[in-house]
Amino acid sequence: MKILVYPHDLGLGGSQLNAIEIAAAVAALGHSVIIFGRPGALNDRIRELGLEFVESPSPGRRPSPGIVAALATLVDERHIDILHGYEWPPALETVLASRRSSSTRAVATVMSMSVPPFIPRTVPLLVGTAEIAAAELSHGRRRVAVLEPPVDVAFNHPDLDVDVAGFRRHWKLDEGRMTVVSVTRFAHELKLEGTLAAMEAVGQLTRDIPTRLVLVGDGPAREEVEAKARLINAQAGEGTIVLTGQLADPRPAYAAADVSLGMGGSALRSLAFKKPLVVQGERGFWRLLTPESVHGFLWTGWYGVGRAASDGPATLADILRDVLSDQRRRRDLGDFGRTLVEERFSVTRAAEAQVGHYLAALEDAPGALPTVAGDAVGFARYARYYAVKRMRRALGRERADDFNARPVTGSARPPLQIPTGVS
Repeated sequence: MKILVYPHDLGLGGSQLNAIEIAAAVAALGHSVIIFGRPGALNDRIRELGLEFVESPSPGRRPSPGIVAALATLVDERHIDILHGYEWPPALETVLASRRSSSTRAVATVMSMSVPPFIPRTVPLLVGTAEIAAAELSHGRRRVAVLEPPVDVAFNHPDLDVDVAGFRRHWKLDEGRMTVVSVTRFAHELKLEGTLAAMEAVGQLTRDIPTRLVLVGDGPAREEVEAKARLINAQAGEGTIVLTGQLADPRPAYAAADVSLGMGGSALRSLAFKKPLVVQGERGFWRLLTPESVHGFLWTGWYGVGRAASDGPATLADILRDVLSDQRRRRDLGDFGRTLVEERFSVTRAAEAQVGHYLAALEDAPGALPTVAGDAVGFARYARYYAVKRMRRALGRERADDFNARPVTGSARPPLQIPTGVS
């Protein structure tokens, strides 16, 4: 097959890193794969993996006519079989481009915490959790499957030399404190609450157990994070909160941790380094990954919703106090996490499943009438969404990330049995 993979951007982030690493594993299975998009920090990773990159036009308003035209040209010139868009703007653009060729199919992946209702229901959809797939099925979508966020377990390995000693020296991470690490994006939606709570928790905890929090990342909420870090460091001592900014290669940070905090793909990558993981969510949610708690995460994904944001700092401080004071437990939990990602979340396994979804899309195309009807409904819903978004912008109430702001999590109880692996 000839496949074009189109991440929503190429800045550092879980969805786009998943797109690139699965694409490389699909190429290793003997398929031709192109990465399409605007240049960004992840272009280095694309080059490392030996993938071809084709730069897209500047998008402007989404879906972008210029991008749709560029995709259609590539389909004609390269005889592309599959156009695979990650998140909703690329999904809509690949759908529009695919409609210009009778032999090309669009496939969409949405790794946000809910699926935009305007992605046409005739488009094969991959989502990151069983809970979101169940919600989509209940809404009438039938062409949906689960492909959990994968991890390149060879690239992310505790035995690799990623210069942890140099990382510790550079950021002055002396041996006098335990190290808690969070690799995250400083986004107002979904993540900022937990990042601020983690700083408060470590500020409280360090009175009993000398601890530091290393925050790796950047984003639109950077000023709030920096202000909170200054406050905690003034109260608890310089070096309690360490801000590294965005790192092109965060592996030394994962490897330097005694305990990791995270959600989504970042949480899974921390497990690959044999680190205990405390899963971050919203409204005060923090939960330690254990053999007893893993079932819930296989349903909701690496995320959760608590009762109140104000509960977060104390909840996390209690979890960290328990884990940081028990070296043997940290080792056992680290071993459990590494085994979990090897057995369930390897990128090779994800690539094999993804190829199966591509083949199914080529073989199971809907008829012309259902396609036209599905597209019409989807784009009518998008028109309504865009009108509401413009109104919110005019009122100063626009959300930066609408579909992470409306998570599916908690909408249904998990079944007793959750399918193992990708499906």
